[in-house]
Amino acid sequence: MPNGSPKLRNITLLVASIVFYGWGEPIYLLLMVAEIFILWFFGLKIDKYRGKFKSKLFLILSLVVGLGILGFFKYADFFLYNVNRFTHINIPLLRLALPIGISFYTFQTLSYSIDLYWGKTKVQKNPLDFATYVMLFPQLIAGPIVRYVDVAAKLKTREHTLERFSSGSRRFIVGLAKKVLISNLMGELAQIMYQSQESSMLGAWMYIIAYTLHIYFDFSAYSDMAIGMGRMFGFNFLENFNYPYTAKSITEFWRKWHISLSSWFRDYVYIPLGGNRTSRSRFIFNILFVWFLTGFWHGAGWNFIFWGLYYGMLLLIEKFFLEKLLNKASKWLKHIYVMLIVMVGWVFFDTPNLLMAKNTLAKMFGFGADMIAGEESLYYLRSYLVLFIIAIIGSTPFPKRIAAKFESMKAMVIIEPLYIAALLIISTAFLVDGSFNPFIYFRF
Repeated sequence: MPNGSPKLRNITLLVASIVFYGWGEPIYLLLMVAEIFILWFFGLKIDKYRGKFKSKLFLILSLVVGLGILGFFKYADFFLYNVNRFTHINIPLLRLALPIGISFYTFQTLSYSIDLYWGKTKVQKNPLDFATYVMLFPQLIAGPIVRYVDVAAKLKTREHTLERFSSGSRRFIVGLAKKVLISNLMGELAQIMYQSQESSMLGAWMYIIAYTLHIYFDFSAYSDMAIGMGRMFGFNFLENFNYPYTAKSITEFWRKWHISLSSWFRDYVYIPLGGNRTSRSRFIFNILFVWFLTGFWHGAGWNFIFWGLYYGMLLLIEKFFLEKLLNKASKWLKHIYVMLIVMVGWVFFDTPNLLMAKNTLAKMFGFGADMIAGEESLYYLRSYLVLFIIAIIGSTPFPKRIAAKFESMKAMVIIEPLYIAALLIISTAFLVDGSFNPFIYFRF
């Protein structure tokens, strides 16, 4: 497969990324290009004045510009709404549309500025190469959050090979199938049960189990597709999920879920604050502050802030009280503990306000439900039971282990392409027949 010059490949990729983003978000394309150019220029200055006060000044300017734009578009109405609510004045809301992917590409550009200031990466003097990094369309709008230091070399030396293209295509199609054949159907069921007039424990549990599977397959599917497309274009994006629902503690869960975001907050916020190598009170503050930011990053709403602090508190409880008990507990007990905590967390994440979250939780645990199970919930349980089983098994490493056992068989040379082709055909048929189903993380 011809490789061509790195400059030509980057320009081609940049043009494709501009068309991709401009197609779906034309009004914010200029904003993104302007932000990229400003942060690239500040990067030159950070490097030029290295070791001097001006270097720190341009780092601060980079943070102000990046976080300022993100804050203006994502959080302005949240703050205005709450100011109006608590002061009883009436400042008009801005009602701005959120630029797609702004939370992801902002964190990417900030990681470049900070790493450059810390001396962990070299300055990028070519604005087109920097723009190519920021606007890489395979992962531009929903991650994983790719750091410049991880792809800097590939911007110059990546190779396009038939093997990489084939491997990337398979990963992309698997991600597409996860999205279309599992995530979308689980999302439909979660919506049906959430909006149901039936007030039953079974209905409430079906809603949250379906949503738990929906959000995992939705986000991990996009990561699969991004990693696959990146591989096709010669990049190696880091994995973003590692079977998080098999975790045996909440600490482990967050080492397996949205890894690029967790590691970003760890490296650029938690460790600079002192991490765990500080006093106990400061450690507690560091954890709660990072998880406050994690929740707020996901959305401008009190439910997201509560969701983030919920995990911050749980991590502290595990650290100070539960660690020894969990080490002694059986594997299944630890798994049930994690899944209960995670599903309760998704209730806060998905419901628009804390009151509705409380009502849903009450139904789940029998305090607000009229019955254990009703006709509607039983009907949908029978209808979706097979999909539930497939999704639960698919969220574990079991299918991958089975595939690995058969990998050396000669027949797999024929079976695997047929399997991938079948996934592509079936997924395409569902896409053609279905309605618009955006990824959940598009809105973040």
